[in-house]
Amino acid sequence: MRIVLSLLLSFVGLIPPVACAAEPPALLILGDSLSSGYGMDREQSWVSLLDTRLKEGGYSYRIFNSSISGDTSQGGLARLGRLLDRYQPEVVIIELGANDGLRGINPGVTRENLTRMIQQSQETGALVLLAGIKLPPNYGSAYLQQFESMYSDLASEFDTLLVPFFMEGVALRPDLLQADNIHPNEKGQPVLLDNVWKVLEPVLHK
Repeated sequence: MRIVLSLLLSFVGLIPPVACAAEPPALLILGDSLSSGYGMDREQSWVSLLDTRLKEGGYSYRIFNSSISGDTSQGGLARLGRLLDRYQPEVVIIELGANDGLRGINPGVTRENLTRMIQQSQETGALVLLAGIKLPPNYGSAYLQQFESMYSDLASEFDTLLVPFFMEGVALRPDLLQADNIHPNEKGQPVLLDNVWKVLEPVLHK
């Protein structure tokens, strides 16, 4: 019996181990209503369109969209740690700050929250893409300058990818906005995708 068992173990030892297929890299999107598909079917949102474009281009990324309508930079920061642990993303897209600005939150607070999100993501080895936001002119030039410049400042300080203005080509276009004149409609989603894609695509790999 011992001889048979010994032979079996020897035979098993000759079988090469089967390599486990690695999961495709994850791409995490942390945003607000601009990325959550607000006011439309999720399949129409720019995030869903990104998933389609990746597949059509032969990229095998898994997208995890953790965007919540009404979310602030503080809310995103509170959620980010467990999202990084769960998905271990290769790329993190941060599209937050609009609701901070609309609520008149001190830009210094928003800047600190974004800083901590960038640092937490980079500490895991993730590449960060920061989506810049601009506010209506009625907030005053001093507030606007402090708020809007933080995105380019942070991108430069932490060497992140940057979409200078996420809503470029959509803002102030009634035909691309919903009735509230704030949120992009389904016609505006491909424009948002293009704004992100031209910055994101060069760093993707197949």
